[in-house]
Amino acid sequence: MNWVNGQAIRGSEKLIDVKDKYSGDIIESVNFLNEEETESCVNSSVKAFEAYRNFSVGQKGRLLENLIAVFEKEQEGFIRLIVKEAGKPVSYAKGEVSRCIATMKTGLRELYANSGEVVNMDFGAGSGKTAFTKRFPIGPVLAISPFNFPLNLALHKIIPALVAGCSIVIKPSPYAPLSTLRFAQLVSVAGYPPGVVNAILCSNNLSEKLVKDEQFKLLSFTGSAEIGWMLKSKAGKKKVTLELGGDAAVYIHADADLDLAAKLTAIGAFLYAGQICISTQRVIVHQDVYDTFKEKFLIEVENLKSGNPFFESVSIGPLIDKVHFERVISWINEAQNNGAKTLTKQDHISAANIIQATVLEDVSKNSIISNEEVFGPVCYLVKVENETAAFDRINDSKYGLQAGIFTNDLRISMHSFQSLEVGAVIINNVPGFRMDNMPYGGVKDSGIGREGLKYAMEDMTEMRLMVF
Repeated sequence: MNWVNGQAIRGSEKLIDVKDKYSGDIIESVNFLNEEETESCVNSSVKAFEAYRNFSVGQKGRLLENLIAVFEKEQEGFIRLIVKEAGKPVSYAKGEVSRCIATMKTGLRELYANSGEVVNMDFGAGSGKTAFTKRFPIGPVLAISPFNFPLNLALHKIIPALVAGCSIVIKPSPYAPLSTLRFAQLVSVAGYPPGVVNAILCSNNLSEKLVKDEQFKLLSFTGSAEIGWMLKSKAGKKKVTLELGGDAAVYIHADADLDLAAKLTAIGAFLYAGQICISTQRVIVHQDVYDTFKEKFLIEVENLKSGNPFFESVSIGPLIDKVHFERVISWINEAQNNGAKTLTKQDHISAANIIQATVLEDVSKNSIISNEEVFGPVCYLVKVENETAAFDRINDSKYGLQAGIFTNDLRISMHSFQSLEVGAVIINNVPGFRMDNMPYGGVKDSGIGREGLKYAMEDMTEMRLMVF
């Protein structure tokens, strides 16, 4: 159920069935909140902030330590829940839960490390004066999180808010909301004041109303570019951070370790059925090693298993919904009709919304797959004559989240860092590499702002200067 002001709230509006994405069985049904219930949620968040903003570092540290301890006892249940509601392969769900613990522990370290600075003013008009800065919590935060990391991406909003001293209202994806709703209950179990973390589901109309509400001082959104930029246009004067999508590219240079590149790229393109915003969609390969790499890559792809996400050997489970299954199939068909070659078997499992790992070649620049984020188990190969052509191809996109470069040439590595219009360049790994403490975010249509505990906290706080 929804969690508001330290209590479970059933909600009075639309009832949704959250289903096991592989079996189709209903896990739990959740009601949306109506307008009055949503307003009550906002009011409790505002009230909670006024108290919580004054908690000392020691108080916040003890509460976060409690939360970590409570969560660690419940992690097996969260693993099973993530597999069911998100269709995430169990090995990957275990990784997500481990990352959740790392996210919280990183937050604890940032809590004690967070400090201001002394500003030197002892000259000119400031002679004899001292000044220092301190960061203060910005206010109640509104957060909207996606289905693909149903808990850890929610925690990338919740934990920095708790560390910064903000209250937060988080709205998870209706496709996979249960992990976040359950975590909000653990926040209360850990001893946080009621209203500091509220987790709710509501209609799109009420979501827009929340986005416009001036009582929220920050909107933190992770999801599609279309929705993210639309919400930003309605957010008014509040701060906005957007972590959106991408059509991430990897470049395999002629001097690369092709065995390593093939293995990591296969994982990076198809893990969790490609439903990751930094999933490898474009595989750009130097012409001198193109045929060799393609052979090695296709062998690695053939070794990937799809099916029941509770099986440890499975890395490709179901897509989140039939609508997205049909969309991805239609995009593959459209690329094929425009001349693309399919290099892999296409034994899809329609009943479970499973699409086999799909590798394409000779994809037209006019195809949808060349211009939009697939968010499915599809990638395509591109042959280039040199790194300059590769970097031009990577930049030829409306997105700019992360890129991977496989090379042992320092000059090319530095050239990529200077040339690529992305939020991060990952050397000798795929663009899907991420650590929870790193600044994470993109440019162009991939968003604004950065996540990662320290960097999210900067958006959730305001700097003040004292001069005396």
